[in-house]
Amino acid sequence: MKKIVLTVFILILVSCSTKKSFVQKPLFEVLTQQVDGGASIRFFEILTEPNEIKMLQNDPRLKNKIQTEDLQNSNFIILNSGEKTTEGYKFEIESAVETDKNIIITLKEITPKPNKNGLQVYTNPYCVVKINSKKEIIIK
Repeated sequence: MKKIVLTVFILILVSCSTKKSFVQKPLFEVLTQQVDGGASIRFFEILTEPNEIKMLQNDPRLKNKIQTEDLQNSNFIILNSGEKTTEGYKFEIESAVETDKNIIITLKEITPKPNKNGLQVYTNPYCVVKINSKKEIIIK
């Protein structure tokens, strides 16, 4: 009887296994969104090459947000609003969809309410986004 109980106990113990949990990274991460410090013209730039991405690591706001493996596994987008005459402009990613061949990013530019006091403050808002994929990026 003891042998049967022991055998059943060993079978139960052996059959139990630990499950490895896999945490999937989000498709995109906004690394920084700044009200000033961007370029004076509106443009979007997609960085795909490791040497391009390395230059982002020189920015103090991004230095600890970009890991070595990101150079090979991720792409980055720089979104510049251009010069604005008031504060409050920023970008929002409405959607990010991954297809078999590419990543489609739909952007929305948030504009502030009209400035009622008449003061003009010139800013150059920008945003840096990390795409956790090396697929081609299409921006809409």
